[in-house]
Amino acid sequence: MSKTKERGPAGAGIPAQGQPSGPVAPPRVSARRRRPGVIALSLALIAAGGAGVVVLVMQAGHRTQVVTVTRDVQVGEVLTEADLGQASIALDPAVKAVKASDLDSVVGKRAAVELRPGSLLNRAQVTSRSLVNAGEQLVPIGLKPEQVPATALTPGQRVRLVHVPAQGEEATGAKESRTPESVTGRVVKAGSAAPGTGVVVVDVATQAADASRLAAWVAADTVRLVIDAPGGKK
Repeated sequence: MSKTKERGPAGAGIPAQGQPSGPVAPPRVSARRRRPGVIALSLALIAAGGAGVVVLVMQAGHRTQVVTVTRDVQVGEVLTEADLGQASIALDPAVKAVKASDLDSVVGKRAAVELRPGSLLNRAQVTSRSLVNAGEQLVPIGLKPEQVPATALTPGQRVRLVHVPAQGEEATGAKESRTPESVTGRVVKAGSAAPGTGVVVVDVATQAADASRLAAWVAADTVRLVIDAPGGKK
C-alpha cells in the first residue's frame, strides 16, 4: 500500500494575489529642488528690511543744533547774542532754520519781521538792509479802528497815503474835480491796537520830500491809508 504524501493547504507557498511577497519598503519622498534665485531674493529682502530699520532709527536719533529766539525782537531792531539761543532738535529738511554753527552770521542783522521767544530763526526773518532806505523818512500814522484794513499790514507792504478833506471843510467845485493828493510809502511796522481806543500806529517809510506833507496830514487827521494791489506801481 503506497504512502500518500501529505500535501499542505492548497496554494501553500504561493503568495496571494495583491499581497507583497516580502517586507514593504516605505515610499521614497523626493526632496524638493532648491531654487537658488528664490533664496537669493529672500535674503536680499531681509537685508533691505534690516537696512531700512537702521536708517529710520538713525534718522530718529539724529539731532541738529539750531538758533532760537529767546526774547521779543521788534521789526527793524538789530539782533544781538542776548536775543538768540540754541536748541538741539530732530530737524525736518523742509524747515530752513539757521544752524547754531552759523549764529555769528545773523548777529548784527535786523529783524525783518517781529520775532517771538521760543521760535526757530530762519534767514528770511533777518535782513542786512535798513528798513528805512537812504532818502526816506519814517512817519508814524495813527489809524482809528474803522480805518484799520482787515488785511493784516506786514513789513515791506506798499501803501498809499491819501489826503482827504477835514470834517466840515467845504470843497469847492474845482477841488472836487481834482484827484485827491496822495503819497506812496512802505510799511515798516504795524503795532497792536491800543487798549481802550483801538488805535493802531503804523510806521510808514516815504520819500523825504513827502514826509513833511504827510506828517501835516496826520496831525490834521486828514490822511487815509490805502493798500496798493500786488504788482502795482511802486
